[in-house]
Amino acid sequence: MRRLAERCGYTPPTIYHHFGDKQRLIDELLEERFQGLVRLLDRVKTTGEPVADLRAFSFAFAEFGLSNPTFYALLSQQRPDPDVPPPPAAEAARAIMEKPLAKLLAEGRLNADLEATGQAVWAFLHGFILLRTYRNDVLFHEGVLAVGLEALLQSLIRDAGTPAREETPR
Repeated sequence: MRRLAERCGYTPPTIYHHFGDKQRLIDELLEERFQGLVRLLDRVKTTGEPVADLRAFSFAFAEFGLSNPTFYALLSQQRPDPDVPPPPAAEAARAIMEKPLAKLLAEGRLNADLEATGQAVWAFLHGFILLRTYRNDVLFHEGVLAVGLEALLQSLIRDAGTPAREETPR
């Protein structure tokens, strides 16, 4: 907080007065950035077809993460107090990303439950963003996001009218 105060020209007590503590300052910064993500997701042209919309949201999310690597690294950290909810805009972004999945669930087209499917999509996007951000020694093919996302979506989502897969015995 002292270094921040030096950089912005305020005294540490002034910063504490406005934010209370370091975590609340970080949450305010996260909220501001998440609002940017929400605005980006709101600008995505949707078609009403849930797979196409999920694909478009995923590309926008990846673009946001790659364009904001420091922020993305911060939002990827575990919250110090799990009882404190994430910033409101984070929940708004999650809800936007989840809309096409909820529609697919309602249509009976998911091969897994909603939570597992959402986490699989997030894990893929998260891994892609972090690899592209931190492994600048690797020349990634320009189509790797599209190829990986398409493979993931094909495994998680079935075409309309296609029966659910049989559960394999354990």
